[in-house]
Amino acid sequence: MTASNPRLARILLTGAAGGLGKVLRETVRPFAEVLRLSDIASMAPAAGPHEEVIPCNLADKAAVDALVQGVDAILHFGGVSVERPFEEILEANIRGVFHIYEAARRHGVKRVVFASSNHVIGFYGQDQQLDAASLRRPDGYYGLSKSYGEDMASFYFDRYGIETVSIRIGSSFPEPQNRRMLSTWLSYDDLTQLIGKALFTANVGHTVVYGMSANRDIWWDNRLACHLGYAAKDSSEPFRAKVEAQPAPAADDPAVLYQGGAFCAAGPFD
Repeated sequence: MTASNPRLARILLTGAAGGLGKVLRETVRPFAEVLRLSDIASMAPAAGPHEEVIPCNLADKAAVDALVQGVDAILHFGGVSVERPFEEILEANIRGVFHIYEAARRHGVKRVVFASSNHVIGFYGQDQQLDAASLRRPDGYYGLSKSYGEDMASFYFDRYGIETVSIRIGSSFPEPQNRRMLSTWLSYDDLTQLIGKALFTANVGHTVVYGMSANRDIWWDNRLACHLGYAAKDSSEPFRAKVEAQPAPAADDPAVLYQGGAFCAAGPFD
């Protein structure tokens, strides 16, 4: 491994069958000699060169413990990624993140990149500017689970020295899909760059960083994560005209009021 081209022996990517997992399966390959891929859903194609495919239910503590054995770092992108009833969130997102950190402790893994979310601060207004020290205001059960994951990361660093970068992902898609995403959009290339910084920057402790590209109008300040050296290369601006050609939402639509957008109005599920 060199400073200009760092690489770990084995990295675990959970959630490898998900939307971002499929992208990261390709883009994070240069970071590891072997990429171990896991999900509860089937993964296609089968394991290629320098890949291992191991299905795993994050709610199964013993299975997660076996999954983590022999890895040098974990990219934890597994779990339910949308707002759902609490019971569904509980198994993968709350039990699952506990199982990941317990397995990391047991097997001596010292670096985790945790896919947190902007939904931990979703009930702030879109006219407010936040940094990593701003109080969390989760916008649903999903946001609550990501807030819990950040606390888990903080605890496991303070207690066991496991370092984590929690990336509060904005909206990572090929292009922004609506007006809100003009502020929250995170390109795949910028996400991959940010993961590389999260893996290889020394002495991160527990760092919280907002995952966004260099968009024109932003709500988040990453000054408390400047030690990562992340500098976004992309911007939502080339997509502005296309997005703004869409019909404007109503003035009282959560999508234009809150940073969490539609998640602020999802549910209840009874």
